Parts: sequence; structure tokens; C-alpha cells
Amino acid sequence: MNREELRSLILSSLRRQGFRTRGEYIVPPKLADKNHLRSLHGTAVQHKLERAAPRLKRYESQLLTRFAAGHMVNPEDIQPRLVEVEANSDEELLFRYVALHWSIPVSSGYGRRLRFLVVDEQNGKLIGVIGLGDPVFNLSVRDKWIGWNRKAQRTHLQNVMDAFILGAVPPYASILCGKLVAMLVGTTEVRDAFRKKYSAHRSLIRRQTSDARLALVTTMSALGRSSVYNRMRYRDRMLFQSVGFSQGSGEFHFSNGLYGAIHGYADRYCVPTAKKDRWGSGFRNRREVIQKCLLKIGLPKELLYHGVKREVFVVPLARNTREFLRGEQSRLQYFGDGVDEVFAWFRERWLIRRATRDTHFRDFDPNSYRLWSEGF
Repeated sequence: MNREELRSLILSSLRRQGFRTRGEYIVPPKLADKNHLRSLHGTAVQHKLERAAPRLKRYESQLLTRFAAGHMVNPEDIQPRLVEVEANSDEELLFRYVALHWSIPVSSGYGRRLRFLVVDEQNGKLIGVIGLGDPVFNLSVRDKWIGWNRKAQRTHLQNVMDAFILGAVPPYASILCGKLVAMLVGTTEVRDAFRKKYSAHRSLIRRQTSDARLALVTTMSALGRSSVYNRMRYRDRMLFQSVGFSQGSGEFHFSNGLYGAIHGYADRYCVPTAKKDRWGSGFRNRREVIQKCLLKIGLPKELLYHGVKREVFVVPLARNTREFLRGEQSRLQYFGDGVDEVFAWFRERWLIRRATRDTHFRDFDPNSYRLWSEGF
């Protein structure tokens, strides 16, 4: 594809999604509510479904057996357990399948990744998923909350992870287990798994062994202001703290079939920023690919600013998270709560009351979660 063909393809795709151009910027369509936001992400979500179908479709019936029918769930007997997802495993297939049901396209996570299934031991069925990946380098509301200067940020960004997917699946989602899954991200089991996986990890760029102490988890609401994370407390502690909104930049509006053409063009005509051999030979991330390609074909990099803002939350894992991340203290004063303690609190605070008041979860049929038709 030549320069003019790619340029025309990008602009026509943005128009089909409802974006308008204003100078060097694009303006999203009017987003009156969350349904409009879901619609805006629709083409990117559909593209991910189409790309996933060749690998996952043939396993769908098997994967659906991992979901509980409503009558199989006794709220009194729920017992969550974290199962770490290993690469090229059945659990990884299930994790990817669940991610396809999200209302926005789910990233695979950047750099380091730590993924979990949350499984109910009473029946062996899936409650939800947790996916952690490397955070973006600059996120103004996060960095302001921490109080970072550039030196401390370079040193301690390795102690932060971002939850790129976090939520429950039906029928557990109907009894507020989305809150449970979110709460579990701050448990000692997650922290210990991070330390075990990355304590011997050696930085490719700095050639130093990583500091595998997880101090902070960040995440963003899927659609505007979050109703799941806001005011979520554990005992006397606010677990998820809202620190503001993102600036409305990202790549989802280039993820509907465009990215392959963009990457192909960038790979042929653009030079990656990281040129040193020990950094690797490719582009750092999708954003760099798109940005360099846009500039090369005469479109402004500001097209990456789609204007759809998401609420940003931080989950401190220690009493002195901010002081540690600023380099003022060298030892973390961790909160010591594990999965069992957190679930016991959740059970009494939310689960039993919700399950007693609303019994619609018992009607759930796993087959209704199917993405593709049987026999295809």
C-alpha cells in the first residue's frame, strides 16, 4: 500500500467511526451515555473477534464448560482461588476468550505480564479474570498523585503495574463479583506472584536485575466514570482511589483492521526510536508505530488523541506506597490481606445481601455467552 492509499484509508475509517477533523485534531461523536461509548468501540471489538476466530472458535464449546450455570452457584459456598495463567496453556485460551466479551478492545498488555483466573472452588468454574501489564511511562494524573520527579519515576516505574483487564463473568457478575475481582488485585497472593516471576528478571535496557516489589496497581474505567471502583472500601481503607481522568489518547480507533496496514508501512519506511542493539530491533509499542506512520504519510500525530477520557484509579499496596515510589523510603509497609480475608469481607458486605435480593443469576445459561454459532 502506498502513501496516499494508506492516508485515504485512515481518514475514511475515522469518518466511518463518527470522528470529525478539526485542524490537526479529531473530534469524537457526541457521547451522551455509555451505550454511545460502547458503539464507538464497536468496530475495534468486532475486528478482535474476527481475528480471534481462527484460533478460538473451534474451542468455544469446550471453553463454555468452564462457566457455571446459574443453578450451580450457591453464594453461601463460593470460595475464590487465584490461578496464574501460563503461556500456551488451556488457562490462556480461556483468558483470551473472556477478554473478547469486554465492551472495549482489551490490550494484551505491554512488557511484563501477570494474568490470573479467579476460580470458584465449590464447582471449579470461572468467577473472573485479572490481567496486569507494564504501565505507560507518562500518565499525568498518576504521576501527580505520586509526586514523582523524573529520576524517581525512572527508578520506580518498575514497581507499578497496570490492570488492563479486571472483572467478573456471568453468573458471578450479577452478584457483584466484579467488585470481588477488583479487590483481589491488591492481595498478598498477587504481590507474591509478581515477586516470584520477576525477582530474577534482568532489564534489557539497563542490564540490571529488577526490583520485584509491587507497590502500586493502576487501572482505568472501561467507559467514562466507573460505578464499580468508585467508593470501594475494604474495612477502613479506600482500595481504589480516583485520581482524575486520562487525556483521551490511545490507539483503539486504529484497531479495526487499520493497524496491520499501518504496521506494514512503518516497518518498511519508518525508523524505530530505540536504535541501540541491547534495546531490541523493533518499535517500542503500538503507539510509536502509529505515530511514526502518521507523520511519514503527512498526517498529524495528534490523531492519536481521540478525546475519549477514562477515569484513572490507583490501588496502593502499602501504607507508604507514595513515599517509596518517590524514593523517600526504601522499605514497603505492605498491607497483609490475602484472598481469604478479602473475600470474607466482601461476602458479608456485598455478596449475601445482593444474592438474597436478586436471584436472576440462577437463570444464567453458559450457552448464552457464546460468541460464534455452533457448527462453524
